[in-house]
Amino acid sequence: MTVAVESAAPDKSRPGPLTRLRRGYQKYWYAYAMVAPVVIVLGVLVAYPLVRGFYLTLTDANSLNSARTIGVNHIDATYKFIGLDNYADILWGPTAYDRFWSHFIWTVVWTAACVFLHYCLGLGLALLLNQKLRGRIVYRLLLILPWAVPTFVTVFSWRILLADSGLINSVLGSLHLPQPAWLEDPAYQRIAAILVNTWCGVPFMMVSLLGGLQSIDATLYEAAEMDGASAWQRFRHVTLPGLRPVSSTVVLLGVIWTFNQFAIIFLLFGSNSAPDAQILVTWAYHLGFGQQPRDFAQSATYGVLLLSILVVFTTFYRRWLARNDQQSTV
Repeated sequence: MTVAVESAAPDKSRPGPLTRLRRGYQKYWYAYAMVAPVVIVLGVLVAYPLVRGFYLTLTDANSLNSARTIGVNHIDATYKFIGLDNYADILWGPTAYDRFWSHFIWTVVWTAACVFLHYCLGLGLALLLNQKLRGRIVYRLLLILPWAVPTFVTVFSWRILLADSGLINSVLGSLHLPQPAWLEDPAYQRIAAILVNTWCGVPFMMVSLLGGLQSIDATLYEAAEMDGASAWQRFRHVTLPGLRPVSSTVVLLGVIWTFNQFAIIFLLFGSNSAPDAQILVTWAYHLGFGQQPRDFAQSATYGVLLLSILVVFTTFYRRWLARNDQQSTV
């Protein structure tokens, strides 16, 4: 018996990628036209600064050797290409711990502490507001106010409260308790930074988790209660699993926002004071704009390192969530 074997010849009837792209453009040209302005704006505001910043990390650019104009005289740039020397100096140089790793460790501690407090306090308030309380709408509005007020107003208010003669120390003094130097002592500066950021971040977490609580099917609680589950068991086996999609998103956003939270640290302490309380993003600003000469290359290198850290964290975080979801469905 003879078996005819046909060779797997390419299908010439299938159009190529350029043809499919052209046909898609002809069919959905209006969609491309609507997206084009956003792409252009992102390219101007995000892509170009990112590429320019990465290029500066490969140079020794600072305020003394960059191009500048003084009166009618224009001075050309004289900085040189030095490759990866900035990264090596920041990560492994003789002063790497004081310049990078100490700020990196504090940034991680600051982010973990703030996000933990945001989530725990936000979840507690969300659980409270999810109950049938009299005046629940008023409570929601009052608890959202710290998030609605502009950040600089909130931070300046806290600076007044945390001053040596502020309300907080006055209350502590009336109770015969120690009156810390919140804005001067390095340890209390870090506590003050976490306190203010927690005040600003809890409302967002509360609103997000409250929406997640209201999306959980009430029949699940009824079934668990009929099976004799206690309040803690209902919370552990119904509420937390029901909040998992919302929790994973808000925790990721909280980590990214807190890791890059420039406004609170800068407005609370400035760029030159409280060196122990500076996180990586404010330290990068200090290098590029808060000292003389301004070190543009080192500042840009910090920015690239910040972006790389967040990209790596986000990648591993999403994979960890996906693996947990697969295990929970098995």
